Amino acid sequence: MAFLRFTLRQLETFVCVAELRSFAGAAERLGMTPQAVSQLIAELEKVLSFRLFDRSTRKVSLSAAGSDFFASVQTTMRHARACESTASDVRNRAAGVVRIGAPLVLASRALPAAIKAYGLTHPKVVVRIRDLPVEMLADAVAAGDVDLALGPDRPVGTDVRRQAMFESRWVLFCSPDHALASRARVTWHDLHDIHLVASGRDHERSVLPMHANAPEALRISPVEIVDNITTALGMAEQGLAATLAPAYVGCLARHYGLKTCNVKDPETLRSVCLYQSTVRNLSPAADGFAEFLGPWLKEWASQL
Repeated sequence: MAFLRFTLRQLETFVCVAELRSFAGAAERLGMTPQAVSQLIAELEKVLSFRLFDRSTRKVSLSAAGSDFFASVQTTMRHARACESTASDVRNRAAGVVRIGAPLVLASRALPAAIKAYGLTHPKVVVRIRDLPVEMLADAVAAGDVDLALGPDRPVGTDVRRQAMFESRWVLFCSPDHALASRARVTWHDLHDIHLVASGRDHERSVLPMHANAPEALRISPVEIVDNITTALGMAEQGLAATLAPAYVGCLARHYGLKTCNVKDPETLRSVCLYQSTVRNLSPAADGFAEFLGPWLKEWASQL
């Protein structure tokens, strides 16, 4: 059965006339002429095949059929106004769902705080975090599994764009009784004979290349590789090894009571980037959250 072909404008006019019991009053409220109001009601009655009002020279009142129809129209108009409000929220970035991927430290420390701050001004925006390994960030964005991804810089294809959010230097995390714990800074040369544990494969991109051309006796390479940074930090806490990681990991490492040593000669920086698709447009909600993240993350990183 086909839908009856009446419009929201006709229904809005019907409700207004019914509430005010006046065509002239409805015209004034709606910013229309009385003739336009009469025309809309006549069109609606023609579609419905029954009269909505009993008219006399002195008053307008709902007909019996119009009275039966009125409650249903009121419900429809409430839903229509709710749809209009939702559309306005979405259009103005005030509502919607945002899916963002990030590796452990950023997913557990930075993003929850960012979401809380954003929610103060955008309470209807729902941001959902998806835990992802660093090497899967760009792929998840390209596949549409997430709207955005936040994490260390990685190679991307033409279907993903990355934007640097902040830079973080590589540092050494070790237990308080470690041989290097008393130093404010160490050199890469100092790390040659240090028992190191690496988290994931970041060392292959950011540490090993710096020593690729060095004599084998001077190269720095971890003696153990684990999947999760928390495992590396736990091992460092127990004095089993020290670990290298970007400085922002300190927001988690301090809970393990670890000491931090800046690594110099050379100082090496790691960019943290925001990834998004180049072939799909972000929703207004995701676009708004991405715009918010830039300055918020810089402030967050500056306080670490």
